Amino acid sequence: MLAPALRLLRRSKPLHSSNPRACTQIGASEDAYLVIENLRLKGFRVSIHARNNFLNHLLVAKCDLSGFWKRYREMLSFGYAENVNTFNLIIYALCKQSRVWEAFSVLYRMLKKGISPNVVSFNMLVDGFCRNREVDIALKLMHHMSILSGMNVEPNSITYNSIINGLCKVGRSTSGEEIVREDMIGKRILPNVRTFATLIDGYAREGKLEEALRLFNEMVEKGFVPNTVVYNSLMNWLFKQGYVEEACLLLSDMRENHAPPDQHTHAIVVDGCCRNGLVSEAVGYHKQIREQKFVEDVVSFNSLINYLCKNGRIKEANQLVGSMIACGLTPDIFTYSTLIDGYCKEKSIDEAICIYDGMVREGHKPNILTYNSILNGLCKDGSLDVARTVVDELRRAGVLLDVISYSTLFNGCLSHQMVNEAFSLCYEMRRVGIEVNTVTYNALINFLCKIGCFQRAKELLKLMFDTGQLPDQITYTIVITAFSRNCNQNEVIELHDFMVLRGVTPDDYTYNTVTRLLI
Repeated sequence: MLAPALRLLRRSKPLHSSNPRACTQIGASEDAYLVIENLRLKGFRVSIHARNNFLNHLLVAKCDLSGFWKRYREMLSFGYAENVNTFNLIIYALCKQSRVWEAFSVLYRMLKKGISPNVVSFNMLVDGFCRNREVDIALKLMHHMSILSGMNVEPNSITYNSIINGLCKVGRSTSGEEIVREDMIGKRILPNVRTFATLIDGYAREGKLEEALRLFNEMVEKGFVPNTVVYNSLMNWLFKQGYVEEACLLLSDMRENHAPPDQHTHAIVVDGCCRNGLVSEAVGYHKQIREQKFVEDVVSFNSLINYLCKNGRIKEANQLVGSMIACGLTPDIFTYSTLIDGYCKEKSIDEAICIYDGMVREGHKPNILTYNSILNGLCKDGSLDVARTVVDELRRAGVLLDVISYSTLFNGCLSHQMVNEAFSLCYEMRRVGIEVNTVTYNALINFLCKIGCFQRAKELLKLMFDTGQLPDQITYTIVITAFSRNCNQNEVIELHDFMVLRGVTPDDYTYNTVTRLLI
């Protein structure tokens, strides 16, 4: 396959770069590398530009970081000298791996070799620091771009947009707007749609919807047409803060301004209506977009199925899964897990198991969330023996239980007065490295006090201190209230002293109404 190309290369030197590039353009990474290697073995030298093009293909198109570093080192071993584009690729790769300070050191390597960084070099570093939440470092770098580049490079709109995005992501949207007003416009760099979109999302994320809407109106007044991303962002936060009417008006405005709603829009509207208790309206909207054959995806279906299950409308949720399949969409792990959880909460364990079996038949691998839903259903149904069997099967399959799995089993044991099993679970949690938190200890101590096992409650209290888990005011209230009603005065005072001397802060109400009267 490569022979004709290589014969042609012997006659035409300029093709040394174009053939590898042609391979990368059609996504043929291996062929591109074979062309480069065959040329090298036959005594031809592929240009640094072709090498860079291949490295860029590995890094950007294929996201193959290990392949990039391997071929980059190989390139150096053949005696190639890096140019500004090579260094930019290195900076990009390091930033991609969150090794921003190493990427920054590349800047000094460039300067030492007499290679001037260009605006791309600085922009990638600025963006890298911002993504690493080191926005102040990014700001300093932006202000020193001109000096570090020998007065050759100035910040552009991409630099400023990265800075503004970084500030908004750390909750400093006001500072981001100040950069626009004082810095960008002062340097005659006009904000664009992305600038406004970032600030609008930043303000909305901080709960400053008035500021977000002010910028939205300003954007329109300046002649910018808000795109789907801007509308989606604003609608999302309006729904999240309960402004349903305003979000729906924005949806109408979006259609009138020919910003086409996309699958994210539909998911936001469905989730927003459900979040605000308008599940029937969400069902109606979803039916409408299906009938009009708008773009839809699994996300909007899953969102609606989730809320239907939470509202006990499991039959409708199941019907929606049927509609989903009819639309040519395949239910995913979230779809199945949501249905399983819904059936378990309705105590319909047999139906949940049926969904689980179907999920496995379809080739989906259940995750710990799926298993936790089944365990929760079994424990609430009183089928603790079956729950234990499921746990044993999971262990044999190499599935690790998490804190929710243990908490579910623990609460199931307490609900059915299986104290010894609850204690065993606490010890097991500690053995496998899962922290038994104060909430779990409080639940067990409270249960022990209710059934009159005061000595075991004291032992558990001591165990909390021994394992470094400091009891809180709830622990204090549970123990002191129970012991004051059922034990003698000296025991209550002894317990009070035992806890307070070890750093527990008494609850004011319990201390004033119970303990102080006894001391």
